[in-house]
Amino acid sequence: MFNGPRVPRSQMKVTTFLANEEMGLLDFVLKKMDGISRNKAKGLLSHELVKVDGRVEKQYNFTVKPDMVIEVTKNPRFMPMRNFDQFFAILYEDEHLIVIDKADGVLSMGVGRGSLNIKILLDQYFASTKQHCTAHVVHRLDTRTSGVMVYAKSVEVQQTLVNNWHAHVRDRRYVAVVEGTMEEDHGHIESWLRDTPTRKVITSPFNNGGKWASTDWWLLDSNDDFSLIELHLNTGRKNQIRVHMESLGHPIVGDYKYGSTDNSLGRLGLHAFRLAFIHPVTHEELEFETPFPTAFINLFPEPIV
Repeated sequence: MFNGPRVPRSQMKVTTFLANEEMGLLDFVLKKMDGISRNKAKGLLSHELVKVDGRVEKQYNFTVKPDMVIEVTKNPRFMPMRNFDQFFAILYEDEHLIVIDKADGVLSMGVGRGSLNIKILLDQYFASTKQHCTAHVVHRLDTRTSGVMVYAKSVEVQQTLVNNWHAHVRDRRYVAVVEGTMEEDHGHIESWLRDTPTRKVITSPFNNGGKWASTDWWLLDSNDDFSLIELHLNTGRKNQIRVHMESLGHPIVGDYKYGSTDNSLGRLGLHAFRLAFIHPVTHEELEFETPFPTAFINLFPEPIV
């Protein structure tokens, strides 16, 4: 417990982070818990309020590695509040749904009680703006992937979109920075993807008991070290782009789980930049497009506008 006023366990908040670079655990906590003092960060560790991959870790110099899950239990009296715009920007909103540009490094939805995620943040935003609704997940992006997402404001709208997702979606595109120079200007890849007990998706040209996946890509720019590519998903499978790019020998920069050895971006080099879909209630065709992340563009000598 903290050396301060006692707080009931029910009021202790757990925030979950996914590491994307290697560093000491104390430095990781200081970086993620904006505004916390070094002494309070040490207190979190010494009082067993930090877990790494589900296990309590008290050592300040414990090495955090990419894709480790870090859980920090927070006392709300001592931790600063965060601004919503750190995690998402609103692109569109009406009484039925909200479209956002999600930041990298934040979960689309919760994976455990109290985890920091967009669904909870949107619920807080709705409450702060006196809206009598909650956010309902329609589709997901990986934690370390940024970009356009849709959340429904009711179960009815959510189910309409989820049950007819492919009929509603007109276009869904990503931009990625991958390692190496692509050999062609355009390509198509399809394979069978199967999840494993280690949560890593494996690919096969033959039916491996998984799901068929299809991806198209176009080269936008390249240099001796990296390529900037646009991708279109013909199917929407778990980790589809990441697995397909690894299978081509060009893993996404920062994707240590699927073959990358480069951290030039300080994040995963994947962004969902375009989404076009039919509004489930008004039937209007909506289209949203966000700029490519600046960090992606800066890797190339002649940036694309």
